Amino acid sequence: MNDRVAQFVLDSTRVLEEVSQAWDGDIVRQLSDYITIPAKSPMFDPSWAEHGYIDTVVRSAAAWVEAQKIEGLTLDVIRLAGRTPVLFFEVPASTGEGAQTVSSQTVLMYGHLDKQPEFSGWRKDLGPWTPKYEDGKLYGRGGADDGYAVYASIAAIAALKSQKVAHPRIVGLIETCEESGSYDLLPYIDALRAPGNNRLGDVGLVICLDSGAGNYDQLWLTTSLRGMASGVLKVEILSEGVHSGDASGVVPSSFRIMRHVLDRLEDSASGRLLPQSFHCEVPAERLAQAQATAAILGEELYRRFPWVHYDCGGDARVALPMTTDPLQALLARTWAPTLSVTGAEGLPDLQNAGNVLRPYTAFKLSLRLPPLVDAAQAVQELKAVLEDNAPYQARVTFEGLSSATGWNAPETTPWFEQALTAASRNYFGAACGYIGQGGTIPLMNMLSKGFPKAQMMVCGVLGPKSNAHGPNEFLHVPYARKLTAAVAQVIAQMP
Repeated sequence: MNDRVAQFVLDSTRVLEEVSQAWDGDIVRQLSDYITIPAKSPMFDPSWAEHGYIDTVVRSAAAWVEAQKIEGLTLDVIRLAGRTPVLFFEVPASTGEGAQTVSSQTVLMYGHLDKQPEFSGWRKDLGPWTPKYEDGKLYGRGGADDGYAVYASIAAIAALKSQKVAHPRIVGLIETCEESGSYDLLPYIDALRAPGNNRLGDVGLVICLDSGAGNYDQLWLTTSLRGMASGVLKVEILSEGVHSGDASGVVPSSFRIMRHVLDRLEDSASGRLLPQSFHCEVPAERLAQAQATAAILGEELYRRFPWVHYDCGGDARVALPMTTDPLQALLARTWAPTLSVTGAEGLPDLQNAGNVLRPYTAFKLSLRLPPLVDAAQAVQELKAVLEDNAPYQARVTFEGLSSATGWNAPETTPWFEQALTAASRNYFGAACGYIGQGGTIPLMNMLSKGFPKAQMMVCGVLGPKSNAHGPNEFLHVPYARKLTAAVAQVIAQMP
């Protein structure tokens, strides 16, 4: 163990008490106000600038950060022309009360304030913009994904300041374009790292509070993220709709052509993506971690989802997962490519669906890619596979919307592993768990390239049934309190 860790002194009981007071006394209220604002990401609200919701949540968060009066903290809301704003804060390094040794590197804390759209299916007493605090869970869109990040970050820093312990320089980067693929973020990073005015500094630790947890019983470190390629696949066969009784049997259904085209991409029986280039080998370290995590979580890896239930003639049944093997389930959602249809156009709702052969069918596709597959190349291949040799010479087009290459964490250094283990045991009473996530955080790949030697503490509150992006999203407040305290301890242990 290095000298810096040996000198480390932090009263973990006091940290948790102060962080819990911050959450219960103010942060839950702040997030409840945040949930009421439909600050949808630009992909889902092209008129975001005119609507002003993103500006509202940024201003509110900035005002709250400044009101905490953290010693030495400075804050800017940075706005580049035509781009969503970024909240940036900076706290200088401190040697603490006893002039302790402090790292010369910087800690970068990350989160975002933009949200996914409403989605349907919310519980009758809940809604995306109607916060409700119930049994330790704060329901509403965006609280867990991940409006809490800036508030938790500041609460962690405040806990360090309260005990006057040494800590490295800390900067915070809170964006508002993450749910759209973070396409606005790179210009801000370039601006913040301008020659002669590098405000990010030499980043040695990145703390990203936009990920998930395998359970609510221990600290979880995200070790990998899948990439993503999304776009709209459109099949056109007629210039206008015609009577199905007159045309069917001669004019092929655009939906059937769509099925035919998608069969080139996916085995509909198994869900396996057919192009081999969309797959990659799972590294040995990640496989070993997955085996350990599968042993911890077991059947919860697939039981955690809201499966459809049936009751037919007294025979109670439940919908089945693609696999009931915990290890295979974990690898399938973190290291395997998977296709989802997330939207459709050209299909009238049931009430207005007449006997008409529709002129076209369009699907919005979301293709999750393994962490080591290049997203840009995948988009090109996806377009070629879907568009080439269209059945019946129909007009088949694929328009890419966004893409992001996944991420595989760098090798864990001894100090970081020790810090994670200590923090998890102090605040959760259990060892730290390691888990890959099936979602995408575009920033992580950017930061790994920009800071190849930095350790990456990618974690979050999105545990079982938290349902980010879907109905009934909630933030598990008891877990968030402990996670905030764990973040404070890891920062203080940075050598």
